[in-house]
Amino acid sequence: MQQIASIWASLDMRKRVIVAAATLAMFAAVIGLSRMATSTQMTLLYAGLESGSAGDVVKALEARGVAYDIRGGSIFVDTAQRDSLRMTLASEGLPANGGKGYELLDGLSGFGTTSQMFDAAYWRAKEGELARTIVASPLIQNARVHIANTSTQMFRQHNEPSASVTVTTASGALPGAQAKALKFLVASAVPGLLPERVSIIDSRGGLIASGDELSDIPSLAADRALTLKQNVERLLEARVGFGNAVVELSLETATEQESLLERRFDPEARVAVSTDTLETSNSAKDSEGAGVTVASNLPDGDAAGGGNSSSNTSETRERINYEVSETTREVVTAPGAIKRLSVAVLIDGIRTVDDAGAEIWTPRSADELASLRELVAGAVGFDETRGDLITIKSLEFKPVPAIGSTPANGFLAGLAIDAMSLIKIVVLAVVALVLGLFVLRPIFAARSVGAAALPEPATMAVPAAPEPMPTGAPSLPAVVDTPAEAEIFANDLSGATDSDPVERLRNLIAERQSDTVEILRGWMEDDEELAR
Repeated sequence: MQQIASIWASLDMRKRVIVAAATLAMFAAVIGLSRMATSTQMTLLYAGLESGSAGDVVKALEARGVAYDIRGGSIFVDTAQRDSLRMTLASEGLPANGGKGYELLDGLSGFGTTSQMFDAAYWRAKEGELARTIVASPLIQNARVHIANTSTQMFRQHNEPSASVTVTTASGALPGAQAKALKFLVASAVPGLLPERVSIIDSRGGLIASGDELSDIPSLAADRALTLKQNVERLLEARVGFGNAVVELSLETATEQESLLERRFDPEARVAVSTDTLETSNSAKDSEGAGVTVASNLPDGDAAGGGNSSSNTSETRERINYEVSETTREVVTAPGAIKRLSVAVLIDGIRTVDDAGAEIWTPRSADELASLRELVAGAVGFDETRGDLITIKSLEFKPVPAIGSTPANGFLAGLAIDAMSLIKIVVLAVVALVLGLFVLRPIFAARSVGAAALPEPATMAVPAAPEPMPTGAPSLPAVVDTPAEAEIFANDLSGATDSDPVERLRNLIAERQSDTVEILRGWMEDDEELAR
């Protein structure tokens, strides 16, 4: 402490201010970097929550005594506790973006609950459960479901329910296939609801899907073309190798819907359905005589000579009912049917190496290309009457020049080291080293200067030489710390055999270089003090 006090007393005001400011800056930097290195690293827990759901999460974190930070609409917690907190909060049903579900029915009691109140709570619970299911998709961040159910209106003739779903996607627009799946999800959960009566609305892109499915035809055609292309590429690469075949497929589909009803009658092709036969038979007998007299009443009178006549009639009728052959055919052409298909295939040739080591490219044979064409035709369902076209060529593939350099793995890529923590430690070490060199080193240097500026020790007298010293030769004081060093110094001077004092001085400086440097430094300090 005395040495430090003596050093501080020997400094002027400017140096004292510099030393104090540098010391404070060093301590502030060390404390700040230490706090930064040891502080808790916060990471995202949940983002984009509704106000009620975010409040429930914050309340649960405060009940557990977990430190958290709210930045805008996001909640940040300690990185080490994030995964465990998510699991724990999920077990408690947090966060509930879709609102409450069937737990709404748990609060209803039979006493004082009317049928209208129960129906309203039931449909609210149904909407909440559907919203929870929709939010479970990684593509959807938030969802609301509204169901218009008219089953309670008994006096309406047509009770057809409808529904609408509003979604907020995590990124980008919602695909048409996902929207169609949501329509069937909601329609299957509500009795009597048809998928055509469910509307999907994206908060960013507007209406995605409605009852008209014609808007999905281009996407379905593109998906079908991509599937056919992948099938052809997989088939060709099994023969020519990976990357040696390029396939482009163009699919033209029908976008209109057509319904054709046809009814045909064939008079030549008849079938007896029923037969009716009617037979009629009539018999009649008639007798002719004279006038009525007395003689006609006698047995042998004139009446006995009269004439007799009879008649018989028979008739047969037959009716046969025939049914004419009738054919009724209804043809419905749905959108999406393939109208025309075009396939273009480019195949690399065969590469070999000759004796000189040069690469030789050879096109594939016509027989091989014909075989590959048959395989492609079978894979895509080729129909020549439809106007389909398949083109296969064998051409040389040009290598693609590499742009830039390939990224190499870093030295610490395979080590499980936190880069941010390592950077903090390195910065802390560099700052401490720099401040230490610029603060501690001047202090220790001043300490050495103070040690050299101590009062001069006793000067050892140099014994007289046989020859007198030249006029004007300086007498050099020797700085010695202990009597032993003084004795050694005196022996060195007395034992010198050189008659020239200057030569003896040179020999002494060569032998005692450290002592000479200390003497010179002391002279310089004296000159500086005199100059002040």
